[in-house]
Amino acid sequence: MTTTSAVPGSPLSDAAAYAAAVEQARAAAAAYYEGGTSVLDDDAYDRLARAIAAYEDAHPEEVLPESPSGKVAGGAVEGDVAHTVVMLSLDNVFSDEEFTTWAASLERRIGRPVTRWNVQPKLDGLAIAARYVDGRLSRLITRGDGTAGEDVSHAIGTIEGLPETLVEPVTVEVRGEVLMTLAQFEYANQVRTEHGGAPFANPRNAAAGTLRAKDRAYTVPMTFFGYGLLPLPDTGEELAAELGAAAHGALLDRAAGYGVNTPATTEVPGVVVDTVDEVLARVKEIAARRAELPFGIDGIVVKADLAADQQTAGSGTRAPRWAVAFKLPAVEKITKLLGVEWNVGRTGIIAPRAVLEPVEIDGSTVTYATLHNPSDITRRDLRIGDQVMVYKAGDIIPRIEAPVAHLRTGDETEIVFPSACPQCGSGIDTGEQRWRCERGRNCHLVAAISYAAGRDQLDIEGLGHSRVVQLVEAGFVTALPDLFDRVTREQLLGLERMGETSTDNLLAALEAARRQPLSRVLCALGVRGTGRSMSRRIARHFATMDAIRAADAEAMQRVEGIGAEKAPVIVAELAELADQIDRLAAAGLGMTEPGATPPVEAAEDQVAGPAGPLAGMKVVVTGAMTGPLESLSRNQMNELIERAGGKSSGSVSKNTSLVVAGEGAGSKRAKAESLGIRLADPDEFAAMVADFLD
Repeated sequence: MTTTSAVPGSPLSDAAAYAAAVEQARAAAAAYYEGGTSVLDDDAYDRLARAIAAYEDAHPEEVLPESPSGKVAGGAVEGDVAHTVVMLSLDNVFSDEEFTTWAASLERRIGRPVTRWNVQPKLDGLAIAARYVDGRLSRLITRGDGTAGEDVSHAIGTIEGLPETLVEPVTVEVRGEVLMTLAQFEYANQVRTEHGGAPFANPRNAAAGTLRAKDRAYTVPMTFFGYGLLPLPDTGEELAAELGAAAHGALLDRAAGYGVNTPATTEVPGVVVDTVDEVLARVKEIAARRAELPFGIDGIVVKADLAADQQTAGSGTRAPRWAVAFKLPAVEKITKLLGVEWNVGRTGIIAPRAVLEPVEIDGSTVTYATLHNPSDITRRDLRIGDQVMVYKAGDIIPRIEAPVAHLRTGDETEIVFPSACPQCGSGIDTGEQRWRCERGRNCHLVAAISYAAGRDQLDIEGLGHSRVVQLVEAGFVTALPDLFDRVTREQLLGLERMGETSTDNLLAALEAARRQPLSRVLCALGVRGTGRSMSRRIARHFATMDAIRAADAEAMQRVEGIGAEKAPVIVAELAELADQIDRLAAAGLGMTEPGATPPVEAAEDQVAGPAGPLAGMKVVVTGAMTGPLESLSRNQMNELIERAGGKSSGSVSKNTSLVVAGEGAGSKRAKAESLGIRLADPDEFAAMVADFLD
């Protein structure tokens, strides 16, 4: 069976290589369109199609009739329900330069400038036509070969965003994309594996396979996004004329008015712009938000918005000449699972990590990916030697979606789970999905203490990794509180390379750590399910350690970002850490958060303090800080923002209230300017929060 690695990475050398590439492309297209399986990932198929097209341009006399070039769906599928208007694919561009060249050719073709461009996200799903008669959904048809498609009307009622009855009793056809959101995909694979099926490799394949499936013992939801609206033969003349003359954006607005879901409901709604430069700016904006979206996109669709421009440009056999897909770099690829490593974290969690055959994804080489937990490995039926679909977006750690089961050769082997802790050899607590060493934090004590001493936690200067190793190996430190109530000056002086000066400096740093606020102490404890930001939120919400420890799971969920699954884990962790917290409090460490007020349920007799100058604001910091803020780390800036009532964020979006832009601010400042978001330099921001500066 052909895999991604077999796709040619250079021009096809001769007629034999060309013929093999054509067969490979047709097989891949058929596997996807007919069964929702993946012989090649998207990037590999695009490279293959471009190699075929390049060879055919150079050798037009050798073009094979079965070539996918110029054919909808690569010519791999047919249908039995005729489309009233051909349902075409889109040509692709891959760079600003290619798009600019395409736009210029379109303007030459129509003999005038394009004055309105429509820019929409390219949703990664399966195209369908939904026919409504007198406002009722009567038929669903796949794109097929563009002239006819497959009837999948059995899926009516299972697709969110595609109502069975429109708001108005009109006879129209809505065209759009059926996909699975990431949440729907996870649910679909859970249900599918519970019924004995193999998990889908990615959401796109899951949607394609599910849409065609009949007589299953279960159903899973999908989502529809409309991208077109056109008349049917029985549409009234007046409405047909209106639809034929309407701009593309107006058609989508009309579809939304009928009750159909469109990209306007998403975080990346379509826009209409006037120039090529504005198109490219919107492409960058959508691409920047790709990792945040709850569904997959593989590009941006750009269309001439006006009906007159579309009609003048016309269409080819495969694609309209007035629209193009600006493809984004691939964030998923097929590669081989070579092995599994079992790593122990500072809280004793035993985490599996996939070792992969190196693969280039989104501009970086990926050799490792997360595997979540042992039960997830079992549910996905992963095996060593599997071809696996690996997904990466933005700064997210690469993850394995599923094995590409139909590419198995029979040589794959089961993944062996550890019977003892890989770090210390102790027993393993398998009572939860995430396995944990029975020794908990004590298993990886050096890592836990080093983390607690870090700059963004207790900031204990002079207590680096090597010094922590010395303290642990000498038996002076067996838990975090030992640093404050057991370690003595004499013990430190007895360590290698510890003189009087370095000893006194370390003792002074330990004394300074006692003055750190509650949020830093909480973060240093390394409570599972928290980190720097979450520790600050918890500390700001409850104000005191006593209030935090008194909170049950329901109260913990009132903290922003803590859901029903995370809350009981945090509560249980705090109970487990009770002895350490008591000892830290007795040693004089900070158990209150400056400027915070306990919630009403924790202190009903207290009146809430002032909200702060940043109340309700989402603030992003970028560039180098100067003036009063020069000495603050990025974490300290985030703490300052939250003390002043705001919420810190690492990315700019339409929900951002303020961007603090220092020296060297780049893309985040540019994005803020393009979105019309308020900007402040470091001095301006320092003045805003002067009362909250230490």
